[in-house]
Amino acid sequence: MARPQAPRVAIARWRAGERSDEEDQVAAEEPLQLSLDGTPLSIVMRTPGNDLELALGLLLAEQVIRSLADVRSARISAEAGDESGGSAPPFAISTDLVESNQVDIRLRGPANRRPERSFLSSSACGVCGATTVESLALDFPPLGDGPVIDARLLTTLGGRLREQQRLFESTGGLHAAGLFDEHGELQLLREDVGRHNAVDKVVGRSLLDGRLPLGRSILAVSGRGGYELVQKAVAAGIPIMAAVGAPSSLAVATARRFRMTLVGFLREDRFNVYSGAERLA
Repeated sequence: MARPQAPRVAIARWRAGERSDEEDQVAAEEPLQLSLDGTPLSIVMRTPGNDLELALGLLLAEQVIRSLADVRSARISAEAGDESGGSAPPFAISTDLVESNQVDIRLRGPANRRPERSFLSSSACGVCGATTVESLALDFPPLGDGPVIDARLLTTLGGRLREQQRLFESTGGLHAAGLFDEHGELQLLREDVGRHNAVDKVVGRSLLDGRLPLGRSILAVSGRGGYELVQKAVAAGIPIMAAVGAPSSLAVATARRFRMTLVGFLREDRFNVYSGAERLA
């Protein structure tokens, strides 16, 4: 049985100096134990669901794996249900983990790279194995030319992202990552309490579906456009990323190093382009 992602809690609500006892929905947040070949690797705080996607997207971004061919099998907890998403990945998935909130990825050979110890404390750091832009370039090549899109298309993405955020409307507490094609059609959306987790789930789903690299796709994210999101988009081969919030200085430097189009402060009538303006017509 799927666990609820928006549990209800008792609250005291104040309006105009008056108190009423009511219920409210809050975003679910639970720890996920990620193991590699049976050895604990990281604890990720996330919204339950799509855990296999999250694990694969995270391992790809950190270059522990380079493709699905590196994965021999995956073990998940029985209560997670069918995590394959309907497609048949080229590896076995077993639901024999007794403890809940666990994913164990088994590799066919040694890991492409073993993350440093900082990876164990936080999966959101985004610099676990690559602490500078130049060292990151050792793992990923510059992005291809990608599509040239109508700049006006970008102004519609924030609204489309919000329209599809089912859980945000009920809780107000989740970030979203949406994958759009070059014509602005939504292909995939994931929500999570962590914006980096939402992107990992999008990339992990695309990896399972055999769609990487996403060389003609646009990634739209709620919230700010941090370095870790740019890193994950680069790993997936995404040439255009648009954030509702502000980018960081390291995100801009990384986008320019890898020839990514990076957009921030995305609104219905305006946005800022920090890198790769040549892809916008």
